[in-house]
Amino acid sequence: MSLMNNPMTFNKIAIVGAGAIGGWMGVHLARAGAQVSVLARGDTLAALQAHGLQLHQGGELHTLPVTASNAAAALGVQDLVVISVKAPALASVAAQVGPLIGPDTVVLTAMNGVPWWFLQGFGGPVAGRSLATVDPQGAIALALPATHIVGCVVHASCSVDSPGVIRHHFGDGLIVGEPSGQATARVQALHALLQKAGFNASVSAQIQKDIWYKLWGNMTVNPISAITGATTDRIMDDPLVRQFISSVMLEAKAIGEKIGIPIDQQPEDRHAVTRKLGAFRTSMLQDVDAGKPVELDALVSAVRELGQLTHVATPFTDALLGLSRLHAQGRGLYGVTD
Repeated sequence: MSLMNNPMTFNKIAIVGAGAIGGWMGVHLARAGAQVSVLARGDTLAALQAHGLQLHQGGELHTLPVTASNAAAALGVQDLVVISVKAPALASVAAQVGPLIGPDTVVLTAMNGVPWWFLQGFGGPVAGRSLATVDPQGAIALALPATHIVGCVVHASCSVDSPGVIRHHFGDGLIVGEPSGQATARVQALHALLQKAGFNASVSAQIQKDIWYKLWGNMTVNPISAITGATTDRIMDDPLVRQFISSVMLEAKAIGEKIGIPIDQQPEDRHAVTRKLGAFRTSMLQDVDAGKPVELDALVSAVRELGQLTHVATPFTDALLGLSRLHAQGRGLYGVTD
């Protein structure tokens, strides 16, 4: 029976990237009865081995002992591998995770931005294409074949207090879906597991559209916050900045229409959603403050590349990319791996 149709159970789960989102998911999955292990390194590995994975949520501290190692072979083949790393680290991670993946392993990608498998299942001008901005040499696609992938869009805010110690702020939404859009047995089983683990989980008939909609909001405020140091409320309150953001969003909206993932909203509709976050510090601003590589390629460069593939002009996206790239390069946070 093929991987796509084989009914799945997810007893052994490995978290690759036990940061804010990966750690949050790992604790919930372990509390639901799964055998959770973590592929980690450095201070995070030491903390997990000494104290387990810790989550502050709802005024409570949940501590779960987990098996943690810096060697995938020591953890062995898993039923489910959750990859939740920053995009600059993905190429390095993909080269390491092979021993976790067996013939029937599902790889759930819970990451920001446009993933390397994004164009799977599309026709039209992007049929059969890949995105050089997110997988320049094709090494990620080779290490993590599309047949194993289930996409995931996260609607939650978490942060890392210290290595292995996660704090949940708000939101519990997880949208999952096959790149093909099929309602396979494995995605239904995964959905059931996530619901059991306490997430507000749903299955998408076109996960790329959900990825694109989330990107439509954070591809602008993330880099602008990184450049300026401003929280989202200040960004939204500046009419000139908000107008610039709207111009970028209209370019992305036009690209989405070309490839079959239209957005039935206008930028001001999404700005209203962003305003509700209040004085929110974006993940990219947190990365800049922590001296970590920024996810510009997955959030902005990929949109520019899709514009080129679909013949949609992107002058505002180009300006955003140029400015944010120059800012990050000056701090050694772009053009390097994590």
